[in-house]
Amino acid sequence: MFLDLLRRRNPNFLAAIAKLHATGELPVNCYAIDLDAVERNATSFAAEATRLGLTVFAMTKQIGRNPDVSRALVRSGITHAVGVDLQCAVAATSGGLRVGHLGHLVQIPRHEADLAGSLDPLYWTVFSEAKAREAGAAALKRGRVQDVLLRVAAPGDRFYTGHEGGFPLDGIVEAADTVDAVPGVRFAGLTTFPATLFDPATGTAVATPNRGTLARAAELLRAAGRVGFQVNAPGTTSISVLEGLARDGATQVEPGHGLTGTTPLHAVADLAEEPAIAYVSEVSHLWNGKAYVFGGGFYVDPVLGTGATRALVVAAGDDVGAAPALSVEMPAPEAIDYYATIPLEQPGITEGDTVIFGFRPQVFVTRALTAAISGISTGHPRVEGVWAADGSAPLAPSRP
Repeated sequence: MFLDLLRRRNPNFLAAIAKLHATGELPVNCYAIDLDAVERNATSFAAEATRLGLTVFAMTKQIGRNPDVSRALVRSGITHAVGVDLQCAVAATSGGLRVGHLGHLVQIPRHEADLAGSLDPLYWTVFSEAKAREAGAAALKRGRVQDVLLRVAAPGDRFYTGHEGGFPLDGIVEAADTVDAVPGVRFAGLTTFPATLFDPATGTAVATPNRGTLARAAELLRAAGRVGFQVNAPGTTSISVLEGLARDGATQVEPGHGLTGTTPLHAVADLAEEPAIAYVSEVSHLWNGKAYVFGGGFYVDPVLGTGATRALVVAAGDDVGAAPALSVEMPAPEAIDYYATIPLEQPGITEGDTVIFGFRPQVFVTRALTAAISGISTGHPRVEGVWAADGSAPLAPSRP
């Protein structure tokens, strides 16, 4: 789905990928990231958020917590990250991002609270009084008071299976009072996920019931005399949804795919953000009428539904723009993705050819590498570095 978008809106990125893979500078099983495009996207995002009075925390799990991208985000005005889990928060700091928010979606394990506290997060989400006490104890060891957000939920809210948890709406005022009585923490606001979702029937972003729950919880707190608290509203976050979020009372937003132009909205409409990520592989071998393509990072996003997968196959020196998009037979979801196969209906495919996919990835759950490419906008593409899916340096980075 995003392959056509990349070909139309960022062809120079695809040409850079083909060139850098052909020279050995860009390894296989690697998500290439157009650093210039991400920086432009982030600059535009930060400017619009500032205009609307919104605080931005970057979600970096989708791009494998790539530290070169983190540094570009800081240059663009997005200085803090949200960690989907503790490991994500730790990795974000390696690229110079500070931790704006942790504990949501994944709570902090009991015996790792001290490590979480050492990151000095601006906000820490808790789902229970017990988790608030763990956060408070960690904060007190550092001589500080930790601002915490409460996940609020009401009947009818939408949560992905396995994401449930939090404080009931009808007891949110009492929950805030309870948290304020815990040593080392103070109530600082509310959160949920998702506050916005893509509606495939209309091709638009729509507010979930959760967003209404956030608004009702805020009203209850204000009626109880509380003011100045935060309303954190992540989910399907692009520049195009910021005005609606601000109108509905959000104060914090957390773009992930919005920074690489790969939210579901980008698949159906040309938005301000440019597409800036693609998966790079290579033809391994030919067998029984099929080209076998190295995997390890295949990711077909279930949010977009099942559908045909296509890829570009490019020989060294060939024009990417002239390469046809070929049908790919993906490995079964329950199988290890060592290879995908491409039927040899197109003549001329040989071992070593570059293969480019347009996935909407979640790199951190794969075995893929990531590599940010700078200089595409000036015609001088350069691989800044090669990183593992968790943001660390791979054991054997590919170099020519």
